[in-house]
Amino acid sequence: MDHIPRLSEVLYVGLCRNIGTPIEVAMRRDVMDMEEMIKKPVQMYNGCRYIDSGSYREGFRFDSSDRDAMFWFHSHKMISNISQSSIYDVSKHTIILMEESDTPPGFVRLQLLTQPRDNFINSALVSLKGIHYLSNLLWKEKWLQLSKENNGYLNVEHHGPCSTGYISHIEIDFALCLSSVHWTKITSNWIQRSLNCAWPPEYVLTEILKDGFHCVAIGDNILSPSYELEWRLSFSQAEQKLVCTMNHTQFLCYGLLKIFLKEVINHSIREPLLCSYHIKTTMFWIIQLENIQWYPNNLLNCFWKCFKYLIHCVYRGEFPNFFIPQNNMFSNKLIGSTRSCLLKQLNQYYRMGVSCLLLSPTLRSILNPALRTPSFGVHCVEGHVKTVLEIDLNASREISSVSFTKETCQQIVTQLKSIERFLQFSFSPYQTVTLQYCTAQTLIQMVFTSAQSSSCSTHKETFALERKFCNILKLAGRIGCVSDFLYLALYNYSIGSYHETVRLIHFIRERLSQPFILYDHLTGEQGYEAVCSLSPSGRMKKAWANDLILKVGVLYIRELLLEQEEAEKNGMSLFISPFLTLEWLSVLSYYRLGNQSLYQQSLSDLKTLLLYDDGMYISTHQRDLAWQILGICQQIVGDLHGALYSYQESLKQEPFHQIQKATEARISYVERQLQ
Repeated sequence: MDHIPRLSEVLYVGLCRNIGTPIEVAMRRDVMDMEEMIKKPVQMYNGCRYIDSGSYREGFRFDSSDRDAMFWFHSHKMISNISQSSIYDVSKHTIILMEESDTPPGFVRLQLLTQPRDNFINSALVSLKGIHYLSNLLWKEKWLQLSKENNGYLNVEHHGPCSTGYISHIEIDFALCLSSVHWTKITSNWIQRSLNCAWPPEYVLTEILKDGFHCVAIGDNILSPSYELEWRLSFSQAEQKLVCTMNHTQFLCYGLLKIFLKEVINHSIREPLLCSYHIKTTMFWIIQLENIQWYPNNLLNCFWKCFKYLIHCVYRGEFPNFFIPQNNMFSNKLIGSTRSCLLKQLNQYYRMGVSCLLLSPTLRSILNPALRTPSFGVHCVEGHVKTVLEIDLNASREISSVSFTKETCQQIVTQLKSIERFLQFSFSPYQTVTLQYCTAQTLIQMVFTSAQSSSCSTHKETFALERKFCNILKLAGRIGCVSDFLYLALYNYSIGSYHETVRLIHFIRERLSQPFILYDHLTGEQGYEAVCSLSPSGRMKKAWANDLILKVGVLYIRELLLEQEEAEKNGMSLFISPFLTLEWLSVLSYYRLGNQSLYQQSLSDLKTLLLYDDGMYISTHQRDLAWQILGICQQIVGDLHGALYSYQESLKQEPFHQIQKATEARISYVERQLQ
C-alpha cells in the first residue's frame, strides 16, 4: 500500500468511528471515574473495594470484550519491609509481608505476620517451616466457592487467578486480590526508568505510586514445587492510568493492534499464544523508548513499529514485562515448535508489509474505499466529528449502565454524604451528568428501601412519611432523567394514591411524547436539534429517558413481586420500558379507581404497543417481562383468556429476565380459574 500518509488518515478516521472519537473515549472514562468516586465511600464502609479493570475500563467498547473486576479487603495490608508494619493498627488490620527472595521476578510469597482476622485468610493458610504463608490454590478455591454462592453470577468457573461468570449476558472475570502501596525493590527499575524517559508524566507517576498495586493468586510455573506459594504482582490500576495518558493516535494504534490480533493472528486458534496483554505491553515499551511521531498521518508507521517489536520478542523468545523487565512473559509458554509456528505465521505477515491489515475484515472495510479510489481521502479532523445526538446516545448508554447493589439505609446515607461533598467541586460535563444520574438513583433507592423497613404507629405519621418520600422522588425526577418521574408515579400507586398516579402519568406522557426524547435509538437528528443548545446536564433532564429498573431485594410494586422474587434467584433486576410503564400504570390506576372505560382503553393501548412495536419502544430482551405485565393486567381486570395467551407469549420470548417459573405459576393459576 502506497500513499501511506493518506491511508493513515483514512485508517485514523475509520478507527475513530469504530473505536471512538477523543470526546467519546474521554466521556467513557469520565463516567467510570465518577462511578468509582461515588461508590468508594460505601465500599470502604463495607470493608471491600472493587474496581473495573481491563480494556473496558481503558475506554474500549468492542462487542466481544468481556469485563474485568478486581476486589480486595481494605483490612488486609501488604508490606514490602518489616518496618512498615508499624504504620498499621494490628487490632484492625491483617499484616502480610511480601517476600521477593527466591521467587521468580514479578512474583512474591505472602507471609502472614499477624493473627488472621477473618475466615477467608485463615482458610488459605499453609505452614512452611513453622511460618504461615498464603496459598494461591486455597485462595482461588475459596473465592470460587464464594462466587458460586453469589446469585449475581452465573456459570462460575476458574480462569487463571480469577473466577469467571456471567451477569445477565455479560462475561466477567473477577479476581479477589491483595492491595499494597509499598512498592517492592524489583519495581524500582521501572520507577527510575519512567523518570529518565519522562513517560508517563511525573504527575501520573505520582498518582500510580500513591495508588499502589495488587497481588493476584497465581504462580509462575505450575510444575514448580513452590508454585502454590507464589503470587503475581499485578499493575492493572497503573496500566489503566498509562493508557489514559496516551494521545488519541496512540490509543487508536493500541486498538488497531488489538483488532489485528483478534481477527488475524489469533483467528480460528483455540488456545492463542499471544494475548491482548502482550499488545498493551508492546505499546508501553514503544511509547516510552522509541522516538515515534504519533500523528494521524503516521498511524501505519506506528503500527509497523509495534508489529516489528512483537516479532522481535517472539524471535528471541523473550517478552519483558513493562514494570519488571526481568519477568519474561514468554517463559515456559513460548518454546520449541510452538514458538517456531508462531514466528513463521508472523513472518508471513511481515513479508506482506502493512497490507497484512487487509486480512482483517474490520480494517479491510475501512481501507478498501481508499485503495479502490486513489483520489479518496479524508482530513483527520473528520475523525473527531460526531453529532451531539450520537455522543449523547452513547453517553446515555454509558451512564445508565452505572448500577448500585442493594444497600442498607446506612450505606445509602454514606453514599449521599459522599455525593454532597462532590457538589463543591468542578467536573467535566459528562462527569457532572453522571453525578446527577447517580444522585437521582440513590435518592430513588433510598425511598423504596426505607419504605420497606419503615413502620408508623399513626395515620398522621404515615401521611408525613409518605409526603416526605414523595418530595424526595420529585427531587430525583428534577435532577435525573425525564423517566425518573415514573418512580414517583410507581410509589404513589403503591401507597394507594391513584388520582395522583393518573395525574403524574399525564404529566410524564406529555414529556415523553416530545420529538427530542432520547430513548435508545428512538430520536432522530432533526428532533434532537431542539435541545442541542443546552448543556449535557440540561439535555439529560429535559430529553433523556431510561428503562425503569426494579432492583434486586427492593419491593417496588406488589403486582410484580412474584417476578422479582424469581429474577432475584438469578441475580437479575427487572428492566421495563418507560413507555410500557405508562400504559401499565394507567391500566392499574384506572382499574383501582373503578373507571372501566378508561382502564379498558389503557389495556387496549398496552396490547397495541406490544403487538405492533418494532423494538423502538420495547427492546427485544424486555419482551418476556412486557408480555408478563400485559398478562398480569388482563388477569387483574378479569380477562383470564387474554391473560393465559399473554403468559404463553412471554414463555416464547428471549428469557432475559429468567422469570419462566413465575410465568408457569401464573399459567397454572389461571388454568385452575378457567376450569
